[in-house]
Amino acid sequence: VQLQASGGGLVQAGGSLRLSCAVSGRTFSSYAVGWFRQAPGKERGLVSSINYSGSGTYYADSAKGRFTISRDNARNTVYLQMNSLKPEDTAVYFCAARYTRLIPTTTDYDYWGQGTQVTVSS
Repeated sequence: VQLQASGGGLVQAGGSLRLSCAVSGRTFSSYAVGWFRQAPGKERGLVSSINYSGSGTYYADSAKGRFTISRDNARNTVYLQMNSLKPEDTAVYFCAARYTRLIPTTTDYDYWGQGTQVTVSS
């Protein structure tokens, strides 16, 4: 399983970005996918995750009400729509996949992709 994150960039505070995670390899619809972020000097943390079918999601407190995770199993892609961005959202964002029917809420994932930089200016 290979994952490729894209969609990062530079945006002003209050703006929006949509990240995409393209997944190739084994049966995409069998995997839960999570979005993580890591700011300089900080640990990588889970932002949001979605189960294999898209029927269940999880959001970290920092993402609730502003971010929306979704998936298109026909396109093997998971999205993270980020609205009302804040400077503290600045980080490298990673996507990861886990073979499970659950909604993973930890960092225990099987496959990781390269990150995409998100920078929010004040």
